[in-house]
Amino acid sequence: MSPGDSAGRGADVDFAGEGLLDGLEDEAQRSARLELLTGLHRDGVSLEELRRAVADERLALLPVERLLAGEAHYTAAQVAERAGVEVERVLAGRRALGLPVPSLDAVAYDDEDVEAALRAEALRAAGISDKGVLELARVSGEAMVRIAETMRTLVAEAFLTRGRDELALGRLFAEFLRVTGPTTGPALAYAFNQHLRQIIASDMVSRAELAEGRIEGGQEVTVCFADLVGFTSLGERIDAEELGAVADRLAEMARDIAVAPVRLVKTIGDAAMFVSREPEPMLDAAIELVGAAEEADDLPQLRAGVALGSALSRGGDWYGRPVNLASRVTGIARAGSVLATEDLRDATGDERYRWSYAGERALKGVRHPIKVYRARVSPAGD
Repeated sequence: MSPGDSAGRGADVDFAGEGLLDGLEDEAQRSARLELLTGLHRDGVSLEELRRAVADERLALLPVERLLAGEAHYTAAQVAERAGVEVERVLAGRRALGLPVPSLDAVAYDDEDVEAALRAEALRAAGISDKGVLELARVSGEAMVRIAETMRTLVAEAFLTRGRDELALGRLFAEFLRVTGPTTGPALAYAFNQHLRQIIASDMVSRAELAEGRIEGGQEVTVCFADLVGFTSLGERIDAEELGAVADRLAEMARDIAVAPVRLVKTIGDAAMFVSREPEPMLDAAIELVGAAEEADDLPQLRAGVALGSALSRGGDWYGRPVNLASRVTGIARAGSVLATEDLRDATGDERYRWSYAGERALKGVRHPIKVYRARVSPAGD
């Protein structure tokens, strides 16, 4: 046993004997882990939880996890009682957020869970249906997972420098959270308010729908998909970090191109999806995006497919024939081109664009062959 381990003991626990110092040959690293283990155990972290954290290589994150976790006081039934709701609503809301659901008799909930149940009830009282409340929770949960994963990656890149031990990392992570935590909620609220304002300004709910007091089953929209040509094969030639940088670059360009009434719906690795109530701005954005990729040194070529038709918006995504068509048309487009359906060509005319007939194509999942046209900005439209 090395002298620096103090016999590998912290408080009354022999951490070395428990195997929690195994694999650490450097004396400074062993000493730092021992101090971290001792402090966490003194603060109430069980030996079993410490074992799991070491096995999962997340010991340095335990101080942050403890900082984020509220103090559990309630069972699910007690949360429901304090919020004045049925317990099933509490459980359904948690499932919709994508969070684990403890057993009914587990004291696993805190005051934030009560507040979340009260907020859900406020939405219902304002007129949102049960289904709508759960849909909002599901979409919010999916968005928060992406934000949390991104934050974790950025923090790790900032702090995981060679030579830092687990004790130093744990303290850095916890201090970062203490400093940034109070600003995170307002930052998310700001982004939400700005996007909601843009969506309302782009008139995604028509006056007729408002007059009738309901959202129609479908809206006439123009949908565009754009994807990177050869992205899969590129992944065989470069490492994951470089491939991720390419996907990030596409997402950045897609966000820059999406100016109202064009809206970026989502990015999925090598592809981006857009929607607009007006066809010409959507077609202009598609041509601009493909052209920007042509001029970029750090991106493969793009191709885009654009279609017009009735689609349904649910949970921040869009469904319907033009979505399917735009996706399929993108798949047959040549690198560096924008391919559109005949309906879209007819809706935009020939004054602003030059159209080249690209044939009548049978597309997977589409009942009849579709006439498609390549779109370019005409000299008169420049």
